[in-house]
Amino acid sequence: MSSVLSSSLARPDRRVPQLYGGDRLTQAEFHRRCIACPEDKHFELIEGTVVMASPVGNDHARYHGSLAHVLGQFEAATTGIELAIDGTVILDDETEIQPDTCLRILPECGGQTTLTRKGQYVQGAPEWIGEIAHSTVAIDLHQKKSACQRAGVHEYLVLCVAEQEILWFNFKSRRQIACDELGVFRSRALPGLWIDGRALLARDGRRLTETMTSGLQSREHSEFVRRLQAARKGR
Repeated sequence: MSSVLSSSLARPDRRVPQLYGGDRLTQAEFHRRCIACPEDKHFELIEGTVVMASPVGNDHARYHGSLAHVLGQFEAATTGIELAIDGTVILDDETEIQPDTCLRILPECGGQTTLTRKGQYVQGAPEWIGEIAHSTVAIDLHQKKSACQRAGVHEYLVLCVAEQEILWFNFKSRRQIACDELGVFRSRALPGLWIDGRALLARDGRRLTETMTSGLQSREHSEFVRRLQAARKGR
């Protein structure tokens, strides 16, 4: 789970009710209270229930960095794709989360998300979300997974730190994506997004980069990029 929404610049507003884990709120009311929170408090709203996050440990942070690095490689080679790290995502009127990582197709290229009126937050379901789960495995694999599926996220990855396991769900097919005999996971929603699961768990940056490079050189990725460009031109 991410370090979730905080307001590092805001000062606590004592006129706004405080947030507590377990509160039942709408997204709009949650957001209002969250902005007024002290900067050391971190929360998410999942299907109408407020969840308070634990401090982010070093293991979480290291895996987060490795995953973000390889996703950045995919973004750089795929015009029309945007990577966000710890960005606030308003999935719907019951859920506001801050995924560790997410990839979205830009709306001008046929994506299903927009930005809020002032351009501060993503609104709608990103095509791909990835979470690092250490103390939050139960939440990431149940409430948050359910909320993302219901909202229309296409694929959802959870790296379980203690279990040393990667679970990659394709919500459209309602199946998990299995790795191949070499341990490589291949996205269905974002063709060319290839992640070496063993290398990710070992935090082996060289192997991660080599596998992603192979994905980016594949025919399926080239065709995906052409589709994104065609969608942009067709607007």
